[in-house]
Amino acid sequence: MSDGARPARELVIRPTRGWFDLDLADVWRRRDLLLLLVYREFAAKYRQTVLGPAWFVLQPLMMSAVFAVVFGGFARIPTDGAPPILFYLTGLLGWSYVAQTFQATASTFVVNAALFGKVYFPRLVAPLSTAIANFMALGLQLAVLMIFWTGFKLLTPTGHGFGLTAAIVWFPAILVQLAAIGLGAGLWLSALTTRYRDFNFLTPFLVQVWMYATPVIYPFSRVPERWRWVAALNPMTVPTEAMKLAFLGAGEVTPTFVAVSAAMTAALLASGLVLFNRAQKTSADTL
Repeated sequence: MSDGARPARELVIRPTRGWFDLDLADVWRRRDLLLLLVYREFAAKYRQTVLGPAWFVLQPLMMSAVFAVVFGGFARIPTDGAPPILFYLTGLLGWSYVAQTFQATASTFVVNAALFGKVYFPRLVAPLSTAIANFMALGLQLAVLMIFWTGFKLLTPTGHGFGLTAAIVWFPAILVQLAAIGLGAGLWLSALTTRYRDFNFLTPFLVQVWMYATPVIYPFSRVPERWRWVAALNPMTVPTEAMKLAFLGAGEVTPTFVAVSAAMTAALLASGLVLFNRAQKTSADTL
């Protein structure tokens, strides 16, 4: 090399050392990659389907119809005065987002094993892209909910006594909590899956149990008083009820339960990040 030549630049990649060394600044520097993965998550999911993104709308609609027939018609579970189809659509609005984010994030290391083995980038970018991409599906489902909501209002202007309440101002905060719950729970499972593939088969079962433990198909008011503190430990209880309160005026939310839910959500996300950070160091060897 001649005297005037500039030395080549070197990029040294070192593994994180501490449990809490998340290097979020590096995630922000790779935001262009994050946006690219967001597009991949949304566009590729239904690329070879006939209906495409319409499935984001049809799935909650079909589930709401089934719930209305089985739980509203046969089981006669009350909906706190709200039209059954609106009650179930509102309950599924947040739940569908969390379930999809949870299941997709849980398989982060398995699905992206080939990509992780070829190029370096902060592994947290992959689950973050899933959480962000699923907001697009949630937006489509929200649009469907508002179409049905408006239709019921126009057809029964003095009807069922449902409507928007002041709790709607907390809708952005509810979305943040939903993202934290889905991401935190998914990071937990993704870390465990790197060592125990059994969790790949256990995840759908966990989703079903979690849904029935959440007031999606029944109102929180039907939970016996002595068991409500147990239901409040489920971080999905308060955001689900808050959705119903905001759009239908049919939910039950108390400051105590909000505080408990926020604490549980923060603990779930923080512990999930720590476990994910720990697992990424050895994922290439265990997968």
